Order: sequence, then structure tokens, then C-alpha cells
Amino acid sequence: MTWKDLPAGPAECLAQLKAAGKAAYPVGGWVRDRLLGREAGDVDLCTAALPEEVMALFPAAVPTGLAHGTVTVPTVSGNVEITTFRREGGYADARHPDAVTFDVGLTEDLSRRDFTINAMALAEDGTVVDPFGGREDLKSGLIRCVGKAERRFSEDALRMLRALRFKAQLGFELEEKTGRALRANAHRVEKVSRERLRAEVEKTLLSPRPQVAGEMIETGLLDHLYAFPAGADLSGLAALPALPATPEARWRGFCNATGFPIAILPVERKLRRAVEHPEAAIIPTLALKPGDLMELGLEGPQISAAQKRLALHVLKKPGENTKEKLKELL
Repeated sequence: MTWKDLPAGPAECLAQLKAAGKAAYPVGGWVRDRLLGREAGDVDLCTAALPEEVMALFPAAVPTGLAHGTVTVPTVSGNVEITTFRREGGYADARHPDAVTFDVGLTEDLSRRDFTINAMALAEDGTVVDPFGGREDLKSGLIRCVGKAERRFSEDALRMLRALRFKAQLGFELEEKTGRALRANAHRVEKVSRERLRAEVEKTLLSPRPQVAGEMIETGLLDHLYAFPAGADLSGLAALPALPATPEARWRGFCNATGFPIAILPVERKLRRAVEHPEAAIIPTLALKPGDLMELGLEGPQISAAQKRLALHVLKKPGENTKEKLKELL
């Protein structure tokens, strides 16, 4: 694996930074996924170039997070985030650094990242810069915080949700100290915006192991949103992997199994309706049409009520969506 494996856009960005005499590397998720042999997503770059130098090198760049050293560059391969090597100050809001400085090198920049498997960079010759044992944790299937887990989670509470999301996506386990720190700091998640929380839960639900979302309940990460009954039975989540990997199906399965009210989160009306009224999508497919119900002596509100109850039945038993069976049920 070398820079030649990169998409054209990030490769061109690296070439321009190198030509300007600025050290730069692909970093984080792309490196991790390529080492795992998984399909890699967006490529993020880190560099010694200061944000204003990156802006000067790429005239079309957008200062999406200039105060924190991040610039987004439009390329033929999509947007590429380029972030200057940085040191972070305190985290008063348990989410964002109060201040950053750009007087560090690659190793210290990697030291501020969440997990060892995300704290790796790729040199041009294919050397993986891995000062915290990320490759070993990939081999062992472990999610381990860089440095002290307590500190990482107190800095940015979203990392706890990310830890379980990676567990669901990669099939890994939480390293022991990381797992203990997650439980001890779960209350900090109340400072995470509901938009970001919804996104992490949804990515977990859409993963190959959606039942891991139950651990967000067991560890207390969602306690500030909803009062789950003590010792809630989460066994129903075992059925989630069999559902279609769509937000509608997986959220509906999660909410039905846990009692979690989808309306607590900022979701689109279409998704909320699909979760709260799943029968609405089934009604048009019923074998008994409104005309059939009229012939059976139903009218007005009776027809609507019958359609809803029949649709709820068909949701549970799709094979019984025949005229004969539905008439029998009526």
C-alpha cells in the first residue's frame, strides 16, 4: 500500500503539498480500512503546512474549520479535508478543543486522536507511521484509546459513541480499560448534539452488527434521552441483522425492541412516520382493496380502521396477505 493506491484527488493534493516542501500524509480511517482490506471511504490528509498556506496552495479551498486547522479542498474525487498538525488545549464543552496550536510534528498530531486504529498515517513509500500500536490492535480486533481512555472520553464525549459504532462496523471488541472508561464517562454524552448522536446510532444500526446499539443503552449512553426500564429486555435486538439495512427498517426494529421514542431525535418526517406508523406503507399493498371492504359492508372510518389492523397483521405475517386470509381475519 502506497500513495499510488490513493484516488486521484487526494494524490494530487499530496503532490502539491510535497512540491511546496510541506510534509503531508493520508491519515486515519482510509489507512485503517486499507490495512483491513476493506473498501476505504474518504481520504483525510494531515500536513505541516499552516492553514493559510493550504488555502494559498489550493485557491478553491473552503475554510471549513480554519480555527482548528482544517481546510476542505474540492477535487475530482470529491472533497478532501486537509488538517494541519496540531496540539489541542482543554475541552470545556466535552466536545471541541478550546484552542489549538500548530507547532507540533506528525507523532504528536497522531497522539491527540481517539483510537489507535485511527492514529496511523501512510508515508509515500508505503511505510505505516504507527506510534501507538494500531496495527497490532487491528490484528487483535481491539478498539483501544490512544493514551488514557478517561482523558480521551472527557475531551470529546462523541468518541464513546464512535467506539461502539466501530465495534459494530468492524466486529471488534473494546479493550478492557477503554470499556471501563466508557461506562464511567457515559453521562458526558448529554453534551453531544442530538444531530451527531443520531448519526452515530444510525451508522451503528446500519452496520453488519446493528444489535451493538443495545450496548449504547446498557452502558448508559442514551440515558439522558429516555428512561429505559431497569434491566430492560434487549433480546429483541438480536433480530435486527435480518432486517433490511435501511434507516426505516432498522430504526423501527430498534424502537420496537427497546421502547425508544424516535421523536426524541431530530429525524425527517418520513423516517419518523415509517417508524411510528409502519402500517402506512403496507396499506396500499393489501390484497383487500377499499372496494372489497365496501362490498363486505364496511364504510368510511370502518374501512380505514380495518386497513390499519390488517396492515399491522401483514407486517408480522407477510405470507397471509391474500384475499381469503384477510377476509377470514375481518
